[in-house]
Amino acid sequence: MKTDSIFYRLFQELPSIFFELIGNSPETASVYQFVSVEVKQTALRIDGVFLPTETEENPIYFLEVQFQPDSEIYSRLVTEICLYLRQNKPENDWNAVVLYPTRSIDIGNIKHYREFFSSQRIRRIYLDELGEAASLPLGIATIKLVVADEDIAIAQARELIDRTRQELNSQLQQQILQLIETILFYKFPTMSRQEVETMFGLSEFKQTRVYQETLEEGERKAKLESIPRFLGLGLSVEQIAQGLGLDIEEVRQVAQQQLPNSPGDS
Repeated sequence: MKTDSIFYRLFQELPSIFFELIGNSPETASVYQFVSVEVKQTALRIDGVFLPTETEENPIYFLEVQFQPDSEIYSRLVTEICLYLRQNKPENDWNAVVLYPTRSIDIGNIKHYREFFSSQRIRRIYLDELGEAASLPLGIATIKLVVADEDIAIAQARELIDRTRQELNSQLQQQILQLIETILFYKFPTMSRQEVETMFGLSEFKQTRVYQETLEEGERKAKLESIPRFLGLGLSVEQIAQGLGLDIEEVRQVAQQQLPNSPGDS
């Protein structure tokens, strides 16, 4: 299973889950953006970085998802972080989180970096030690589905789907259901999309008016957010409206918001 891509998508779409995972308020995610950062001239890449978008008081969070044993994981991680700090010179403090499926995968030697661990600047999280999925917040329970054995993953997925329908509003509900579905595709690669949807009752749910309206609203929001990019490429309001299937007035309103205030504006 391509765990790196699963977690990258999960934290990119629902960054609140990461902050729940480290014991912070999920609302903290509103002042962060999740990116992948390449350390120049080293061929090293930091898979996940939560960069603060507002103040210097919020620390940078480096994330490493490690699902294979690697004796040099910590020497590589500290090297990447130090190079990033040297090249970018951020004013913010920093922390790092290494995410493991189980403690047995963690074979890295912390001898030269133990101060980072004793101070909790670098934290290790073992997904199988987070507790029973039913007692965890929905986002963290969804993460645990990634490492669940196949013989219990089906029952666990059904419980998650039921919880998602009961606990979440429409937009967030759709995102979680899509992530659960993606995880199931990876866990059961021999099953078709139709088989997965039928087994977990997703095909019927996707036909409901609530789901369809939420899907349409999400697609419309994505189109509106793409307008500034097309404006930057020199496309006219009319061309963008036609290409995205939007009303010209909607595109014009977004375009006007991108214009700098004129001298007479208050």
